[in-house]
Amino acid sequence: MATSPASRTPHVQTVLGPVDPAALGFTLPHEHTAIALWQIPGRWDYWELTRDEPVISAELAHFRAAGGTALVDVTLDGVGRDPAWLVRLARTSGLQLVMGCGWYRGAYYPAEALIDRRSVASLADELVVEIEEGIAVEGLAGPVRPGIIGEIGTDKPWLSALEERVHRAVARASRRTGLAITTHGVMSDVGLAQLAVFEAEGADPGRVVIGHADSYPRLDHHLELIGRGASIEFDFLGMSFTPQERHGEPRVMDLLLELLSRGHGDRVLLSQDVCHNQQLRHYEGNGYTYLQETFLPRLRARGVADAEIEQMTVGNPRRILTIA
Repeated sequence: MATSPASRTPHVQTVLGPVDPAALGFTLPHEHTAIALWQIPGRWDYWELTRDEPVISAELAHFRAAGGTALVDVTLDGVGRDPAWLVRLARTSGLQLVMGCGWYRGAYYPAEALIDRRSVASLADELVVEIEEGIAVEGLAGPVRPGIIGEIGTDKPWLSALEERVHRAVARASRRTGLAITTHGVMSDVGLAQLAVFEAEGADPGRVVIGHADSYPRLDHHLELIGRGASIEFDFLGMSFTPQERHGEPRVMDLLLELLSRGHGDRVLLSQDVCHNQQLRHYEGNGYTYLQETFLPRLRARGVADAEIEQMTVGNPRRILTIA
């Protein structure tokens, strides 16, 4: 069921317009369909997910055939966000695609955003205008609106002054628009610092997802985030770039089982963060189907109930993406 952008009816904002939250089944809440990360000075690793429409369309078709219904693309300006690209993919794939907004992390802030020269209020106002009015795309009848703020991140295990400014702005925008915030913070407890800024600015912790939590597999850290009302996201699942990623899944699974045993399944989201060509099935990677084909069967073999899996892969993303 479509809803008017001006409607107060709860809805999920996709790139093709608002939809009834019930339209979202199995959802990947932290992914990319095209992103470039190696263009900044001093980075020479050629890290990129190429905007190759036939290849990505085939990858998304595999995801849909495996039972996927929705995918959140958290690529932002500075690393390749393209609303028109997402609209084409949504139309050809039949998936509900949700677009992010905001500014990624310090090294990738677009020069034209002038983050270092603007106030928190100015940045928040810009986000609110984009969320409410959308982005005009040539050839489309109406604007494309974001459905989540993020991924909002840090380059290091701390927030730089500029990153703190952005975090304060997105917290204010979330408070004013109702959109949830999803973050990037790796191999550290920086998610606590992110959450502290959001809380200080009056954002609802229940509308915050601290991303890449599985890259810092510490139970106390995750319990503190959950205890303060936020959700955590295990979204490096299926990654195999480093030995830690290739051999770290048993520890992550043990941690997830402990969280479930403590009744925290309502605060955990699962995704794969596809962001490099070699992750695609086309190049012998896992594509967007690692959860359905590998990780979730392993969870079931460890005794996790289907209801718990549905909560993490359907219910929790639906709650986060629903704009009340």
